[in-house]
Amino acid sequence: MGDLFLVRHGETEWSRSGRHTGYTDVPLTERGREEARRLVPLIRSHRIGAVFVSPLQRARETAELIGVQDARVDSDLREWDYGGYEGVTTVEIQRTRPGWFLFTDGVVPGPPAHPGETPEQVGERADRVLSKVDAALANTEGVVLLVAHGHFLRVLTARRLGLAPEAGALFQLATGTVCRLGTEHGRPVIAGWNIRPTPQA
Repeated sequence: MGDLFLVRHGETEWSRSGRHTGYTDVPLTERGREEARRLVPLIRSHRIGAVFVSPLQRARETAELIGVQDARVDSDLREWDYGGYEGVTTVEIQRTRPGWFLFTDGVVPGPPAHPGETPEQVGERADRVLSKVDAALANTEGVVLLVAHGHFLRVLTARRLGLAPEAGALFQLATGTVCRLGTEHGRPVIAGWNIRPTPQA
């Protein structure tokens, strides 16, 4: 059975400024596009068995730029619904909620269409994705690739390792990077994290 590769989308204006970006469909910056292009050699060095991508344009464009084919759009891969904290930075939130931390304190309700999610609800989505990943891995000799978002992929990593969703706090994840989740003696492990190509001399 192959490994699971995670790709966080490239930089956006909101990720650069630290604004929580859930459902807002912001595009990549030019730097974000370049981050994605630099991942091509890493991706091409592996046999890709299946690709799943978030429906948001920053993830879909990243998938296109890294050169993957036949990506399946999956709404379960969307970013955390930040509710009333959409577009707000952690610094701004902590002005009224000192010590606030997303993974333990969650979010406040937003508009009706985006009420916000608890860590447990994000974990449930991650579990659904992992079930699809395991089904794909059982039917391919290659790796499975997910192209999605920082906080969601951190929760998914925690769940893959058998940890609670809030343990995603332990896994800092930069834009435009690849992470590899594999197994050792039949147990899930992190085989690589925040991988970027080595800069050319």
